[in-house]
Amino acid sequence: MIAPIPKDMPDLPAIPGIPPPVPSVVPATAVVAPVRRPVVAAYRLLVALTAAAGVTIDLLLGSPVHVLSYFTIQANLLVAVVFVASARRAWTARRPLPAAMTGGTLLYIGITGLVYHLILANEPGGFSMTGQVDTLTGWHAVANQLLHTATPIAVLADWLLLTRPAPLAARNAATWVVYPLAYLGFCLARGTMLTAGTPARYLYPFVDVDRHGYGGVLGNAAILGLAFYALALLTITLDHLRPDPARRRSARPENRISSPATSGLK
Repeated sequence: MIAPIPKDMPDLPAIPGIPPPVPSVVPATAVVAPVRRPVVAAYRLLVALTAAAGVTIDLLLGSPVHVLSYFTIQANLLVAVVFVASARRAWTARRPLPAAMTGGTLLYIGITGLVYHLILANEPGGFSMTGQVDTLTGWHAVANQLLHTATPIAVLADWLLLTRPAPLAARNAATWVVYPLAYLGFCLARGTMLTAGTPARYLYPFVDVDRHGYGGVLGNAAILGLAFYALALLTITLDHLRPDPARRRSARPENRISSPATSGLK
């Protein structure tokens, strides 16, 4: 008769002079077969094409150097590049892009949409650009909607419905806001180099030194910086709380060794 195997096997005693073995972590890809996601790949490619189309229209209608100076254009270019790479990985069943990259992309395109709709297109606001928006017609209006509305909504939908939650940390928020702060410095340096009276010398009303002075611009930058940081923290918090859209419930496998009515090995 074979003695039953104990449930808890005791650990081997430590050998003097030899460090204990380090537990190894087996990546999920080693035990879970990679799965191609053609529908996800097609959607992400469509999002990339939407962002690229808006940027291309603006480049064809205006000065490329001036157009590329806007945060909106840069954020949409980032979406186009990241989503093409993400679509390729979904199509070839490769590991997804780092969560810090996709989360930062979501934050920047989210800033683009929120700043436009809450500040720039808000007529009662002090930084409104509704006069310029109302005059947009034809392809200018199409590009404006693609860059400020369609792309941000599409990226948010991808994050909520098609992207698995990842272990983002609070330090990611501090890293993400570096780019908006650097962009502020770029706007101020650009305005300083251009002569007074140059059209669109300052790209956005809240960084217009001629209107608000450096003190007012820095105050506006501080308020927006805190808002962007709070938005980054909110993104990280929601990433920890939201359900996993890729989770699939599977039935518990049947025990092929022992009968459900008895115990021990057979």
